[in-house]
Amino acid sequence: MSSDPWGRVDETGTVYVRTADGEQVVGSWQAGSPEEALAYFERKYEGLVVEIGLLEKRVQTTDLSAKDAQAAIDHLREQVDAHHAVGDLDALRTRLDKLVQTVEKRREERKAQRAKQSDEARHAKEALVVEAEELAQSDQWRAAGERLRALVDTWKGLPRLDRKSDDELWHRFSHARSAFSKRRKAHFAQLDAQREEARKTKERLVAEAEALSNSTDWGVTSARYRELMAEWKAAGRAQREHEDDLWNRFRGAQDVFFAARSSVFAERDAEQAENLKLKEELAEEAEKILPVTDLKAARAAFRSINERWEAIGHVPRDSRPKVEGRMHAVERAIQEAEEAEWRRTNPEARARAAGLTGQLQAAVDKLKGQIEQARAQGNNAKAEKLERELEGRQALLDQALKGLQEFGG
Repeated sequence: MSSDPWGRVDETGTVYVRTADGEQVVGSWQAGSPEEALAYFERKYEGLVVEIGLLEKRVQTTDLSAKDAQAAIDHLREQVDAHHAVGDLDALRTRLDKLVQTVEKRREERKAQRAKQSDEARHAKEALVVEAEELAQSDQWRAAGERLRALVDTWKGLPRLDRKSDDELWHRFSHARSAFSKRRKAHFAQLDAQREEARKTKERLVAEAEALSNSTDWGVTSARYRELMAEWKAAGRAQREHEDDLWNRFRGAQDVFFAARSSVFAERDAEQAENLKLKEELAEEAEKILPVTDLKAARAAFRSINERWEAIGHVPRDSRPKVEGRMHAVERAIQEAEEAEWRRTNPEARARAAGLTGQLQAAVDKLKGQIEQARAQGNNAKAEKLERELEGRQALLDQALKGLQEFGG
């Protein structure tokens, strides 16, 4: 018979292992000496020691899931409980018990971590929803639109919540974005409608002004022209592409009438000369409004000056273009400031300007490449022709870039 501290082999070749519960049969050995039998089953024990050690390391140093770790522990415990090895099996059971505790502790830690991350994500998404709902009521169309797009990117970077909570928050978030888009679309549609209505009104005013231009009923017609001018101002601005043309026709019709009246009332030249002096003073006062730094104040100041201007009456015909040109220059500067303000709130127009600029830049770059190729090939005639075409495209590009700068980008 042969033995060691943890096992023995009896005379029949039966191998035993010593445990806290007494000796347990390991197996039967008939292939060699008792020492070889013990050595064989001790190696099996060492193998279990190695496997448990590896599992302990994996649990401590990797992201092994609690489920997989427990399955591995159960598998090793079955081998230990089967008593097919000679060694301190109770010590192995103790290690496996501790490993179960470690796995359970890590399971709870991960559960708590996931709960914390979910709670943080919920608070973050709720904050995004609140901000989006506030922005949905904003009239700062450009800034609010850009901020909403940034909020979408932030949302995409956050982890999902449970399906019900995530869907509810996303519904509120999406509804806020849709409400803002609907309000912005309605706002610009209303502006377009107002400008179209102004165009129709001014077309009618122009038609009447042109019909009156040959009248010789000086008093009645002059009064009607003043009424038409008041109606013109009250109509608001038409689309930019129509406004200047309509104004030129409207003013031109009045000029015809008042020029005729001036020729008839030549004796009023002295009065008109005094009017000219007063209007030059008003023009000088108006020019001090520029440059426009406060649009609202500038409009109010110009309106006050213009009311006094209209009350003065006519000036000598040959002096009118110059003095009125000074006032028109101030008025145009204020109108351009209004247009610039409107364009800054119109992302669609900016996008069109940016697209045109990109197309022209691509065309310029292509022409430059073709010119270099023609020069390299010695085809100077073609290169010169392309250079003339490049000049035109470059001029258009410069103009487009200047227009894009008016949008603030």
